[in-house]
Amino acid sequence: MRRGIKAFFTTCLALFIVGGAGMWVHKVRSKEIPLEDFFKNPERAAYTISPDGTHVAFLAPYKNRMNIFVQKIGDENAHRVTSVIQRDIANYGWKNDATLVYVRDTNGDENYHLFSVDKGGNEERDLTPFDGVKVSIVDDLEDRENEMLIQMNKRDKKVFDVFLLNITTGELQLVAQNPGNVTSWLTDHDGQVRVAIVTDGVNYTLLFRNAQQEPFKEIMTTGFKDAFEPQLFTSDNKNLYVLSNVGQDKKALIIFDPVSGKTIEKLFEHPDVDVAQISYSKKRKVLTTAWYITSKIERVFFDDEIKKIFERLESALPGYEIVIADKNKAEDKFIVHARSDRSRGIFYMYDKTTDVLTKLADVSPWLDENKLVSMKPISYVSRDGLLIHGYLTLPKEYSGKVPVIVHPHGGPWARDEWGYNPTVQFLANRGYAVLQMNFRGSTGYGKKFWEKSFKQWGKTMQDDVTDGAQWLIDQGIADPKRIAIYGGSYGGYAVLAGLAFTPDLYACGVDYVGVSNLFTLLKSVPEYWKPELDMLYEQMGHPEKDKALLEEVSPVFHAHCIKVPLFVVQGRMDPRVNIAESDQIVEALKKCGVDVQYMVKDNEGHGFRNEENKFDFYRAMEKFLAEHLK
Repeated sequence: MRRGIKAFFTTCLALFIVGGAGMWVHKVRSKEIPLEDFFKNPERAAYTISPDGTHVAFLAPYKNRMNIFVQKIGDENAHRVTSVIQRDIANYGWKNDATLVYVRDTNGDENYHLFSVDKGGNEERDLTPFDGVKVSIVDDLEDRENEMLIQMNKRDKKVFDVFLLNITTGELQLVAQNPGNVTSWLTDHDGQVRVAIVTDGVNYTLLFRNAQQEPFKEIMTTGFKDAFEPQLFTSDNKNLYVLSNVGQDKKALIIFDPVSGKTIEKLFEHPDVDVAQISYSKKRKVLTTAWYITSKIERVFFDDEIKKIFERLESALPGYEIVIADKNKAEDKFIVHARSDRSRGIFYMYDKTTDVLTKLADVSPWLDENKLVSMKPISYVSRDGLLIHGYLTLPKEYSGKVPVIVHPHGGPWARDEWGYNPTVQFLANRGYAVLQMNFRGSTGYGKKFWEKSFKQWGKTMQDDVTDGAQWLIDQGIADPKRIAIYGGSYGGYAVLAGLAFTPDLYACGVDYVGVSNLFTLLKSVPEYWKPELDMLYEQMGHPEKDKALLEEVSPVFHAHCIKVPLFVVQGRMDPRVNIAESDQIVEALKKCGVDVQYMVKDNEGHGFRNEENKFDFYRAMEKFLAEHLK
């Protein structure tokens, strides 16, 4: 939670449409694509490659749940190795040439367990069979056949200790006990836990040690508004690659000496956006790339070899955004994901030795990207002069002003990115324009832009959303009588705030796992968020010190102002936005006589994962929007 708990086009829209306000070409509506085509499980997705480069694995449906399949390279047939039927496998990977590991929770409670299974589909076991405990991987220990480092909040639900796990015997050995204030751990290239970040609630302190057997020493302390995020050690295990905005606005990539506590070199920074992530070659022991997001992902290369690979892939796959999803240990075979705003993507294998690019699978071959529409980067200026970036997706065929879905993202300390979005494409196919905006507080645009969101829920953050809708009206795109607002999580809050605080702007709203009462939200956060709760108070407001503010911006206390229909959607097991958030607003609106539709799924959490539940939700949403916008 460096930025809260765990998220160019600047001129007239007419430049990329047809000429300006009112100049819309009338066309006949194309045939609607079946709703299920947008939201059903991929045919194949999430390809990975075994360390020895002889097999690939991927996720594919089995009884409507995403399970792991394995295929030997060169063979046509794949075989299933898991048989999960309660809930999709959330994430997985190869531990060694013969074994895969994966994580899965129960009905969306986010208490993930770690499982292992061999590539033949045998000896499947729960390696962390502990109730109410959340597990994540600290280091997969690539060079150790049967060991990996994990972290769990088994001893204390508020904090995570590091354990060495033997995946063969299931033995757990405590490696680093959390004293109660560690928020993250970092290992060196030998798998030694040598960095920890601790917090006192509003400040972060970097702890470092030269060897795992030594005690940690405090190196430097920053306020939580400053990002100082160690990514990995340099190849000699002495210094750190860090993303930092200490002393400046945008996060830059630096090399930091943890012994002296000083920056050795600034490797890269961008004047307009933060550096987002870096990549490293473990085999060749070199930093390869850093990437950042303007309107799309862009990269800077530190390594000629990986630069040539990207140039080769981009020339072979023009028009697609290229992501190297995985590689074998020898780093001569790469899993490539080619994707765009109109495609869930295609997976390929690239063999560097032979320079052969082989198609593995379309993620959703039933979707014809030529029948989908482009997501265009846009920007507009808020009422107080702040430049807001976002994306506009217009229906393929339209006539005159169009009905619009304003779609603020969740987080709120996250951001929307260019790329395929099934909900956006579905709505556009049904004749709606969709506006997504990176309102103040969205990440990636620097420290100042983020800080402008502090204690601004329902205020200037909401103004940025409102100003986006007004911009579409001013551009002659939106029919002002047919504007809806839809969002999830914080986006769901923005729906409720939009309907309560600008009641004449929207014709209806769809609130998906959204917040209605900031008091109850702050009271019900998961136990493992509580060490950083003081930061949330600074960002959102304190329940006692800022009581008047939280009452002012909590939609549940202004339900009487909402006068248009609302559709509320919630997962009963949601650990982030408790079901009480939705129950409260539904009850308050019913007392006010407002038309409110409520859908609850018992086997879902913070957002729906199960295919049949997504179908139910979007069928109901389609009917709701059609009734109130068309």
